[in-house]
Amino acid sequence: MPDGGAMENRASQFLARLRALGFTGDVAQDIGTRTVFSTDNSVYELPPTAIVFPREPDDLNKIAKAASEYDVAITARGGGTGTNGQSLTDAICVDCSRYLTKIEEINTAEGYAIVQPGVILDQLNRAAGAHGLFFAPTVSTASRATLGGMAATDASGKGSRVYGRTSDHVLEMDVVLANGRDLNTSQSGPLGADVQAVLKPERDEIDRVFPTMNRGLNGYNLQETLQSGGLIKLLCGSEGTLALTKRLKVQLLPKPAARALVVFAYDDMMIALRDVLRLVQAEPVAIEFIDDKILSLAQKDPVWDSISSVLGEGETPVKGLNFVEVIGANNDDVNAGLERLQALENVPDALINLRAVTDPSIIADLWQLRSKCVGLLGRMDPTRQGTPFVEDAAVPAERLPDFVAGFREILDNEGLQYGMFGHADVGCVHVRPALDMRLPDDAAMIRRVSDQVNALALAHGGLIWGEHGKGFRGEYGPEIFGPQLYGVMCQIKAMFDPKGLLNPGKIATPDAKTRLTRLDQVPFRGPLDAQISPNLSRDFEAAIKCNGNGQCMGRDFDDAMCPSYKATGDRTRSPKGRAAMLRLWSRMQSAETSSPELAQLEASLHDSLSDCLGCKACASQCPIKVDIPQMRSRFYASYYMHHRRPLAHRLLAMLEPLGPFLRAMPRVSNIAMRVASPILRRAGLVDLPKVRPARKSQVPHGQVVLIADSFLATFDGGVLDAATDVLEQLGCLVTVSAPISTGKPAHVIGANAAFERTATKSLQSFHDLAKNGAQLIAIEPSFLSMFSGEYADLGVEPPQVTSLDQFLDKMLINVPELKDETRFTLFTHCTETAADPKVGARWADIFARFGLRLETTQTGCCGMAGTFGHEVAKQGMSKTVFDLSWKDKIAAAQGPVLATGFSCRCQVKRFANMRVVHPIEALRDALKSGG
Repeated sequence: MPDGGAMENRASQFLARLRALGFTGDVAQDIGTRTVFSTDNSVYELPPTAIVFPREPDDLNKIAKAASEYDVAITARGGGTGTNGQSLTDAICVDCSRYLTKIEEINTAEGYAIVQPGVILDQLNRAAGAHGLFFAPTVSTASRATLGGMAATDASGKGSRVYGRTSDHVLEMDVVLANGRDLNTSQSGPLGADVQAVLKPERDEIDRVFPTMNRGLNGYNLQETLQSGGLIKLLCGSEGTLALTKRLKVQLLPKPAARALVVFAYDDMMIALRDVLRLVQAEPVAIEFIDDKILSLAQKDPVWDSISSVLGEGETPVKGLNFVEVIGANNDDVNAGLERLQALENVPDALINLRAVTDPSIIADLWQLRSKCVGLLGRMDPTRQGTPFVEDAAVPAERLPDFVAGFREILDNEGLQYGMFGHADVGCVHVRPALDMRLPDDAAMIRRVSDQVNALALAHGGLIWGEHGKGFRGEYGPEIFGPQLYGVMCQIKAMFDPKGLLNPGKIATPDAKTRLTRLDQVPFRGPLDAQISPNLSRDFEAAIKCNGNGQCMGRDFDDAMCPSYKATGDRTRSPKGRAAMLRLWSRMQSAETSSPELAQLEASLHDSLSDCLGCKACASQCPIKVDIPQMRSRFYASYYMHHRRPLAHRLLAMLEPLGPFLRAMPRVSNIAMRVASPILRRAGLVDLPKVRPARKSQVPHGQVVLIADSFLATFDGGVLDAATDVLEQLGCLVTVSAPISTGKPAHVIGANAAFERTATKSLQSFHDLAKNGAQLIAIEPSFLSMFSGEYADLGVEPPQVTSLDQFLDKMLINVPELKDETRFTLFTHCTETAADPKVGARWADIFARFGLRLETTQTGCCGMAGTFGHEVAKQGMSKTVFDLSWKDKIAAAQGPVLATGFSCRCQVKRFANMRVVHPIEALRDALKSGG
C-alpha cells in the first residue's frame, strides 16, 4: 500500500483537477465519512483518503480522467454489502449509491430497463412490478444492493439454477475506461477484438480449468467471454477492476403470477442435502436448505411459530429443512409442479414431514426464517459473532453433501461454532463461523480456515467464492486459474487499465509478476476494536458487533428502518454509519489523548446522532440489534460532560416534571403555551401539543390496569378514556393508573442519572399495580417499547405489560356485531410495527369481530418520533420524512383515518390538517352508535 503522505498529496491534486473538469458531485474527506466508508460486510477496515459522490453519469468520466492524470487509484462502491472487501480502498472511493439512482427507462414492450449503477434491486423490481415484470437475479440484500454492484460481482442468489447470474440479464453496458473515455458493449471495437485475440488460443486450457457448475469462475468470466464474443460477461464479475459502470440496460421478465412453497423436513441434515438431487428432478425454481444448528436456534425465536404452524408439532425433532419453490404463469402451472414433486420416488426414511403452501402471506412468513439465518447465527456463541470470510463456497450440486461433510470437519477440528444454509440446488453453502476478531487466535483463523476451505473446494471441483465475489480472496486466483490463464487475465487487465488504478490489488494486476493483495494483508477491524476499554466495550458493544450487513440502508420509504438515512441518502446518517463512528470514537476515547481528529469526529458523530429520530427500528429489525437510540443516550451522557447543553434539552427535561401542573389547569396551560410559543421557538421547540388530560378512574382496584404514561395522560387523555369505556363495556373491571413519568425525555438527551431515578421509581409503581395479579396494559407504542428496551437495560426485571391490541385480541370472544359500513384506514406506529409486524393485522381482526371494516397500510416513520419533530432545527427533516411515506397515503386513505401513535396523530394534524384518532376511540364511538 502506498505511502500515506504521497497518497494525500496526489489525492489533493486529483480533487483540484476534478473540480476544474466541472465535477458536479460531492466530495468528503472528513474523518466521520471516511470512517463510515472504511468498512463493508467483511472483517476488514480500510479508510479511504477521500470519497467522491458523482451526481451525474458523466461525472464518472471526470473522475477517471483526473485519476489517470495524477495516478490516483479509484474504487467504485455500490451498496457496500460486500463480504470480502471488494469496494474497500485506502485511496479514492467512488460512491454511486447517493445520486446515480435513476431508472432512466422501462420499456414494457421489449422487456428491458435502463438504469444508473446506484439503482437498488428492490427499487427496480417495484417499478418493473407495476408493469408485471421483474429483474430475475435475486440476492438476500435486495433492499440495498445496487445494480452496479450486482454487475460487479455477477451476483446471483435464490433461483439461479433457472435464472442464472446477473450477467445473463445484462443486455448492454455503458462503462468508463481508466482513461476517462466511454465504452459501450454493443460497439466494443478494437478493445473487444483484442480480448478475443488473447482468449482464442487458450480455448483448450479454458475448457480444462473452468468447472461445469452454475456459479462458474467469475472475475473476467473467460469461458463465457470467449463463447459470447462480447464484453458483458468480461465486465460483469470484474469488481470494478476493468472499468466504472455508468449505465446498464437489463432484461426484464414477466413476473410469475403464481407460486407455491413446499417445506420438506428431515431428521438428518446430511440426508436432507442428499435428497436435493432427487428433488431437483421436478424442476423447481429453487431449493434452499437450512441445517440442524440454525434450526435449533430458530426454535427459540418467534419465527419458529410460522414453521411449527405449517409442519405441526411432531415427536421427531427437525434437523434439516429443504424449501422448494415452484412458480408458474398460473395456478395450473404451479399445481403441475407440485404434482411432479409428489410423484418423485425413492423418498428417504429421514423425511418426517412435508407441506405445500400457496398462501402468499404464509410463504412470506416461511421465507422469513431463511432471511433470518444470518441473525440467528449471531446467537450461537454469546462471546463470538458469525463472521463472513468463507461463507459462499460452491461446488457442483452433486458434490455438495460430501463437501459440506468435509467443511464441517474443518470447522469442528478448529473448535468453531457455526451453522449452514444456502442454495442447495446449485451447490452453494453459506456459513459464518463464530469468531471474536478482537482475539489474536481467532483472527488467525481467517488464514488457516480460508486455506483449508479453498483446498477442499478445489478438490470437489468448486470454488471458495461462489456468490459474493472475490475481493481480497482474489489472492487464490493464480492457484485456481493456473499460471497460464492467470497470465491471460493480467493481459486483459493491462488492456483496460495499464496503470493499475482501478480497484488495485484485486483479481488481476497489469503485470503478472506483481502480487495481489493477500487476504490477511489488509487491516482487520477486530484488532482495532480490541483497543477499546472494557467500560466503553460494554456500553457500545452493539456498535462493535455491527457486521456491516447494511439492512439499515434500504430505500423503501414504507419500511420503518432508519428514516434519517432515507431522508438524506447520507450513510453517516444510517445505523451502520453511526456504529462505525461510535467504534472509532470509543477507540480514541480509550486512548485517553485528545486530538484535533477526535474533536472533529466527536462533532460529526454528535451531528449524526442528533438527526436520529429514535424510532428504534434498528433495535428490532437489524440482525445484530444495533440499538442506536440507546447508544446515543450513552454518547450524549459523555459528550455533555464537556459541552454545554442546548436550551431545548433543558426544556425537554422539564416536560414530565411539569406534567402535574399542566394537567391540573389544562385550559390555563394551553393559553400559556400559546402565548409563549414565540419564546419556545427561540428556545428551539415548536408545535407543542395541547394539554388534554384523561378523566380520573372511578374503580380503585380493577382486574385490568391501563398505565397512564405521563405523555398520553397529559396530552391525549381521550385515548385512555376510550380504552376504559370499551373495556368496561366488554365486562372488564378497569383501573386507570395515576399518571406515571416514563423517564423517556431524560434518556433521549443522555441525562442518564435522572433517567435511572425516574425509571426506578416508575418500575416500582408498575410492580405495585401488578401485585394482585392485575393485567397491566400500555397503549402508547413508544412507551410500551421501553419495557423491552430502556427499562430492561437497567438490569431490573420489569413487570409483564401487554399492548391494548394484544389484550383485546385474546379476550374478545362474544362481542356485539355492529351494523356499520364505514371503512377505516389504520396507520401504525413505526416503532411497534418494526418490533411486532402483526400489530396492524390484529387491529383489523379486532374490528372484524365487531363487524367493522379496517384496512391497514404500510408506512415508514411519520417524522415526528416523540420530541424530534418538535425541534425547530429538525422541522425540515421531520416534514421530509412525513412526505416520503405518509403524505400521499394519508391523502388517498378511504374513510376515517386511525393511527396508533400519539406522535403520528400530531404529525398528521400538523402537515395534513386532518384530525386522526386512535383505533380504540373509533371502536368506542362505533359501540356507542351501534349500541
